[in-house]
Amino acid sequence: MTKKTMTRLAAWMLAPAAVAGLAVGAPAIAQSANALASVQSHLKSTSSMTADFVQTDRNGQRVSGKLTLKRPGKIRFQYQKGVPLLIVGDGSRLTMIDYEVNQVQSWPVKNSPLGALLDPDRDLSKYAKTLPTGNDDVLSVEVKDPKRPEYGTITMVFVRDGAAPGGLRLRGWVALDSQNNRTRIDLSNQKFNVAVADSAFRWTDPRPKRRGR
Repeated sequence: MTKKTMTRLAAWMLAPAAVAGLAVGAPAIAQSANALASVQSHLKSTSSMTADFVQTDRNGQRVSGKLTLKRPGKIRFQYQKGVPLLIVGDGSRLTMIDYEVNQVQSWPVKNSPLGALLDPDRDLSKYAKTLPTGNDDVLSVEVKDPKRPEYGTITMVFVRDGAAPGGLRLRGWVALDSQNNRTRIDLSNQKFNVAVADSAFRWTDPRPKRRGR
């Protein structure tokens, strides 16, 4: 996998983006406000989550890794061996660290499409809508802030699961950035409300003459 491809795979999560829906079935009648309430309940009931992820771009390039999430605002994408990138959210900012070229880029969490996932207290009814999926056990939710369109949109997909918080399990999401680069995240082996230390969201700064974080 080329360096350009790896950077493109990761950068969409930090910069503002426009989003494409995740195809999960034939068109159906739009889901009701009860669906949004269910998603809100799931987010509020999930204090932490770990999962395996597979990230795929529009050209079919795939990388995998481990996702660690702790609300509010903390997330870590630890990529597979051989991919020198790390993405960490420390509660206020998302940072992408490229250890191959010793480069660090950072953005406020609220400016990222991932902000919808990381803040359980945001009122979904004000900036989200459900999309038809053709399957009563699948919820697709498109989230965007109409007052801040430059922050982008994220489409999250949940499946009903009685063993998960709020009866839902996040299956993944899809984004399409301003350069028409489509990226999909698929999750598996989700574990909810497990103990996650804050140290999981620290990172080592590769830049010269700067201390690690």
